[in-house]
Amino acid sequence: MMNFQGSHILSVSQFDREAIEKILQVSTAMIPYAARQKRCHVLEGAILNNLFFEPSTRTRVSFGTAFNLLGGFVRETVGQENSSLAKGESLYDTAQVISGYSDVIAMRHPQMHSVSEFAQGSSVPVINGGDGANEHPTQALLDLFTIKSEMSIHQRSIDNLNIALMGDLKHGRTVHSLSKLLSLYKNIHVTMIAPDALQMPDSIISTLENAGHKVTITDKIEGNLGCDVIYQTRIQQERFASPEEADKYRGHFSLNKKIYQQYCKDHTVIMHPLPRDSRPEANELDTDLNDLQNLAIFRQAQNGVLVRMALFALTLGVEDKLTQYEKPITWFTNK
Repeated sequence: MMNFQGSHILSVSQFDREAIEKILQVSTAMIPYAARQKRCHVLEGAILNNLFFEPSTRTRVSFGTAFNLLGGFVRETVGQENSSLAKGESLYDTAQVISGYSDVIAMRHPQMHSVSEFAQGSSVPVINGGDGANEHPTQALLDLFTIKSEMSIHQRSIDNLNIALMGDLKHGRTVHSLSKLLSLYKNIHVTMIAPDALQMPDSIISTLENAGHKVTITDKIEGNLGCDVIYQTRIQQERFASPEEADKYRGHFSLNKKIYQQYCKDHTVIMHPLPRDSRPEANELDTDLNDLQNLAIFRQAQNGVLVRMALFALTLGVEDKLTQYEKPITWFTNK
């Protein structure tokens, strides 16, 4: 079993299946706190520094929420221009200083492998909140938690899953990390739906195939959505050379209720890492899907809090002390 205490969480590649199951188990234990059935102050006095040098809403806020729900304090730096990096300070020097102020650090940065470089200078655990087009390990973990939760309703597991990944698979770090995690399971069929120019990198496809999984590569929706899970991604405009280049592909893989009813199974779950692009020219997940019970995108986002709570508990070594630090909820809540 991986020793989580004091460890950086930088890549899904550092996990084996046993470590993944431990993370999912601790995530499940966090449900009562996130649901405000009770509260936990096991990290009272601890400090998280949230360093987000690239725009983020859900990931940044859910990291902070997760830490607060365990009783800790959160400090934030948003935007590279608001940090000493804008003055030429190295990631190593920044890490040396900020880790002295912190018990744990969550970081997002637009450059690939930058969070790993930062971690080399940190004296406290660093959790990767996304580094360019490289990886987004906490998103992949919450995606896996969501798949497990949604499939359990149908007495299914992640093993033997039939999943379609659709959209910008080249630049979508969420699908890169999720594919690596899926390779740890058994008998997965992954259908990659994307235009040739935005298909999944060969290295990710090889990881799945070398693990014995079936991979289908296509640029057509028709006949390829009869699966257990559809994981839709947006066109990652910020990763293209220009907005005009991104516009060439926008709106090619839109999903609405008519398409869902025509091509999907009754139990097909729809996932998306958010934000979804609801502009008419993109409309990747139509709002007419909002009343569909199998639209899991908002449950998926909420699951991010559970998984990040679990990672804080594991890296700070308190996962077995949660119930010792419980208190009742004293305010009104309708959760």
